Amino acid sequence: MNHNRRLSAVIAVSCAIAGVGLVGCEESTKPDSDASATRTTAAPKETADEGAFTGTKKFEIDGRSVNVSCSGAPADNRPVIVLMAGGGDGLEKMAGIQKTLSGKNRVCSYDRLGEGASDQPGGTQTIRSTGKVLTSVIDRVAGDRPVVLAGHSLGGLIAARYAPDHRDRVKGLVLMDATSPTQTADLNKGIPESATGPAAELRAQTLAILQGGKPERLMVPDGEVRSAGDIPVEVIQHGKRYLEQVPDYGPDLERAWSNGQRAWRGVSSRSRLSTATESEHYIYVDQPDVAVRAIERVTSQAADRA
Repeated sequence: MNHNRRLSAVIAVSCAIAGVGLVGCEESTKPDSDASATRTTAAPKETADEGAFTGTKKFEIDGRSVNVSCSGAPADNRPVIVLMAGGGDGLEKMAGIQKTLSGKNRVCSYDRLGEGASDQPGGTQTIRSTGKVLTSVIDRVAGDRPVVLAGHSLGGLIAARYAPDHRDRVKGLVLMDATSPTQTADLNKGIPESATGPAAELRAQTLAILQGGKPERLMVPDGEVRSAGDIPVEVIQHGKRYLEQVPDYGPDLERAWSNGQRAWRGVSSRSRLSTATESEHYIYVDQPDVAVRAIERVTSQAADRA
């Protein structure tokens, strides 16, 4: 493998393992044709309720513009679904499953600060500060309704860290190959500091991003998995063992990633772990039916408990 191909492979794996965007990630993970076709550029259709709009709208939150997309009509007793993309991805990446889910649900997504069409953050972000933005988004799009958070990669980690502190609003979670709760430790153990070549590049780039690098400038410290009670939770892990492509250290990285997915089950006493057998990291792109069914199940279970 020549240097360029080797570096491309490292960058692609970096996007997946860190759950955050590196140079080249945006291009390597563009939406599929169906998702691109669902983009909405029309002006929002407004009602008297600020959150009742279809299309995209920008809200000012603490002096920053946050880009939000909503579709579908609110259904009786069903929570509003909030989709949360991984690092390096804007809300358009999840447009395909948003369109499918909006057939019988109210579904919204948003660009976190530093992503997509939202403003850049004013400085380093924390899990707490990015959670405050999420709270403001939920207030605007859901009002008094409960929500189900469905997050991929870094979006899944943020959702799982957010839910225990917001049990009054978050009534269900779907975590799609969520970034491990101990990602930094996993990486330090899986790829030693003495490593060279592609693995060393992967280690350095990933740790830099987890420590507040671009695009979100978000600090992602390791932490224990805290409980959000007994809300319905589905954790979906990838089935195609693509992390094994990392020379010398791939099998250990795959094992650590799987352990991280199992750890996320601790967020609820009613959690379920499954494997998307035909998927790499982007489960909702590789197997959108798997993602949609899981989100529908959790939303229905949350509605039944309302």
